[in-house]
Amino acid sequence: MTLNEMREILKSRDLQLTKSLGQNFLHDSNQLRRIVAAAELSPADRVLEIGPGLGPLTELLLASGAPVLAIEKDARLATFLRERFAQEARLTLRHDDALAFLQRAPDADGLGADWSAWKLVANLPYSVASPILVELALHPRGPERMVVTLQLEVAHRIAAAPDTDDYGVLTLLLGLNYEHGGLFKIPASCFFPAPDVESGCITLRRRTRPLLDEREAKVFVRVVKRAFSQRRKMMFKLLKAEWPEDRLHDAFGRLGIPPQERAEKVSLELFTDFSRLLAT
Repeated sequence: MTLNEMREILKSRDLQLTKSLGQNFLHDSNQLRRIVAAAELSPADRVLEIGPGLGPLTELLLASGAPVLAIEKDARLATFLRERFAQEARLTLRHDDALAFLQRAPDADGLGADWSAWKLVANLPYSVASPILVELALHPRGPERMVVTLQLEVAHRIAAAPDTDDYGVLTLLLGLNYEHGGLFKIPASCFFPAPDVESGCITLRRRTRPLLDEREAKVFVRVVKRAFSQRRKMMFKLLKAEWPEDRLHDAFGRLGIPPQERAEKVSLELFTDFSRLLAT
């Protein structure tokens, strides 16, 4: 779908894009192909797309031979997509709020809340990109791979190293179960309308072996959120609000973490070891 075609569709249907929904549509065919290539799709895959918009990425996803579940929040766009792909049996389209959809009870929508055989490939609405990624990344049966376009600043936070300004809660919550598998920038001119922020596409691959079991992972989430609740304060003092000092002293000592250390200097590996000790 070219930019001119996109403009014509919006004009002919009198569709005014909504900024609150993050409607900046990627139209550049080269960038769209790069996204699909990063997903390494085959007909055996199942694909989750969030925010398909006018469907330029959807079209390429279907061309891979894989079935696609697309979730579109805007009723006007959902109607257009149903018309555009009316003959496409491999597309399941839902008019829904994607985050609410993912947070429903396990058997909602007949999916059984098991995404382990799926790949998320999407140009995510920037306003909800982080919550959606966290929801899927912390799921006990999260997607095999996530290839998503989002704000470049957020992508840098996901891929950040310890002791940098970008390193924080998002880095760790996604890093627990996923490894960073590549990032490329997408110019603003590739979108309509052009966003005010820089964009990038990041690939996240699910770890072959989980770092923590489900019980330990819940402790990890509590630890990370509390440790970064006041970024410039010492991690030990913040964690005292939830755990006894003697247990904290023991865990800090066994892992060689100085009591005055701030969370931004603590690696993912140390956070997982620390959470495992607190979970025992």
